[in-house]
Amino acid sequence: MPDFPLPPSAPILLLDLPAQHAPIRAELDEALRQALDEGAFIQGPTVQQFAQELSHYLGGPHVVPCANGTDALQLALMALRLPPGSEVIVPAFTYVATLEAAAVLGLVPVPADVQPDTFNLDPQAVQAAITSRTGAIVAVHLFGQCADLEALRTLADQHGVALIEDNAQAIGATFTTSRGETWVAGTVGEVGTTSFFPSKNLGGFGDGGALFTRDEARAAYLRQLANHGQTRKYHHEHIGLNSRLDTLQAALLRVKLRYLHQWTAARQQVAAHYDAALAGLPGLSIPARDPRSTHVFHQYTLTITDDEPGRRDALQQHLAAHGIPSQVYYPLPTHLQPAYHYLGYRAGQFPVAERLCHTVLSIPIHPTLTQEQVAYVAAVVRAGV
Repeated sequence: MPDFPLPPSAPILLLDLPAQHAPIRAELDEALRQALDEGAFIQGPTVQQFAQELSHYLGGPHVVPCANGTDALQLALMALRLPPGSEVIVPAFTYVATLEAAAVLGLVPVPADVQPDTFNLDPQAVQAAITSRTGAIVAVHLFGQCADLEALRTLADQHGVALIEDNAQAIGATFTTSRGETWVAGTVGEVGTTSFFPSKNLGGFGDGGALFTRDEARAAYLRQLANHGQTRKYHHEHIGLNSRLDTLQAALLRVKLRYLHQWTAARQQVAAHYDAALAGLPGLSIPARDPRSTHVFHQYTLTITDDEPGRRDALQQHLAAHGIPSQVYYPLPTHLQPAYHYLGYRAGQFPVAERLCHTVLSIPIHPTLTQEQVAYVAAVVRAGV
């Protein structure tokens, strides 16, 4: 007989948004009603109210809402005014939007390898990738934990390049420096970005995004760029985008922001239960923690450490057979994506990223997982490794 309990009565989902929204449904309905009554669906006052409240949550940066997280990355790079052909260092292990935002602007994405434990940019690899053509470093705070912000900030300053933070997966995370300072993810670089895609820790009911900066002049420029390059209607000072967070999304995000801290704590509690149940299993590693960073657990990502081919796939099939969904983030490193073959990279150049693509597996983590569900998932994982 298998060494795990009977499955819980409620199905286990990677993300259960209906369950997460149910306790706050009345507040969401009221926010929607008010937005409908006001009728200001584009650039309504609710958008600015949400920006102010999110700024407060993040410790005071300027917040510039936009249409989605990919636009946020593109706008961040546009705001740097880099000449065409400038190089932008990106992780070899991340979602493709990080490269895409640079490529569509005529910039050159330059992958750098990541650290095998935290999955975030390796500062030594970044150092090796910097050239006279480098214009920016994009640090992705992957799965909910900060990249080495202190080292990357230092490198950027030493070489006179910009630091951009892709903070779509780590909103609310913090990093403690060697001097004891606490930095909030997304607010350390020249520009930080985030996404409000529904699956994010702070997710909307459709697309949405935002940019963060502590530079008032840069914030004003970003607002222009996100609104067709204008500050006064029909007077366009810059080439920009049509990238605006609509009022309905802002209204609903204002409600959800009030619960983000609570939901983050719930995610961290689920992760602690997984840690206790899964630590020390042969051939499997639980998510590593950088002691300088908090972790908000957008994903709980296991690593298969046994070299036997097919072990990750076998574990994923075992989980599915027992009603547990899982996901591979990400199955192909950025430098081997077909769209980026023109960059000239080949297999073997970024071995850590390539290995992670064959060994990582994310299991369910969200604020409404019950203790019964978490215990069942952990027991099934234990039986499958």
